Amino acid sequence: MKAALLQLNVSDSPEANLPGTVDLVARAASLGAGFVLTPEVTNCISQSRQQQQEVLQHEEDDLTLAGLCAAAKDNGVWLSIGSLALKTDDVDGRFANRSFLVNPEGEVVARYDKIHMFDVAVSETEVYNESAGYRPGSRAVVAETPFAKLGLSICFDVRFPYLYRALAQGGADVILVPSAFSPVTGAVHWESLLRARAIETGSYILAAAQTGEHASSTGKPRRTYGHSLAISPWGEVLADSGSAPGIAMVDIDLSEVAESRKRIAALTQDRAFEGP
Repeated sequence: MKAALLQLNVSDSPEANLPGTVDLVARAASLGAGFVLTPEVTNCISQSRQQQQEVLQHEEDDLTLAGLCAAAKDNGVWLSIGSLALKTDDVDGRFANRSFLVNPEGEVVARYDKIHMFDVAVSETEVYNESAGYRPGSRAVVAETPFAKLGLSICFDVRFPYLYRALAQGGADVILVPSAFSPVTGAVHWESLLRARAIETGSYILAAAQTGEHASSTGKPRRTYGHSLAISPWGEVLADSGSAPGIAMVDIDLSEVAESRKRIAALTQDRAFEGP
């Protein structure tokens, strides 16, 4: 299977972002991709809760989801929508950060809500409190397709290895890490974390990313790191998108997963132990 990682630079306007994403899906399909992946918050990057409240929609009404499902069908591809920021019916008004897997008929066949929230103080001027605006998910997801079993995760999840071990032991051959990574932490942690998750699990890691400075209609624009990466089950970097929006193509060969797990069978060697 040939996969295409889309690297995006979206604004805080879902309506304005959609046409460019749909065009990239079509371009990826024309290059031979049968599986296309978009990054985290494909519909909207905004640091303003008020702006999000105005432009975000519930899943059943979301224009980005509808448009990308149509794009998957029009181009006959499997599509991972890395995540969408969506309204929920939660009493506290928090949003969902939700990933979707769409089949070539344009049907949603799997959903995953981001489990680990990005609550960090990267520096004195770069502080995030994702859990204030988004409610965490509670269920790990492995989705079956004709070409691979896919483990779903989102961005900050990558810092929690137990999730990836559970996905691989649950059958995942390929694990997705759509992201909107901070440039500060991205420069030193991004590649190392992704390669570690691949090595630990003997899985392909496909990480489509947001990049650059994101246009904002309210307040300070956000910046993201870029460098969408595809990592082999042996931990090798197969593709790196750099810092510009675009498409990275990679071939997925499940025999590489089987070979890596045969050479180092760590997934079958768990041992119980007492805590420190």
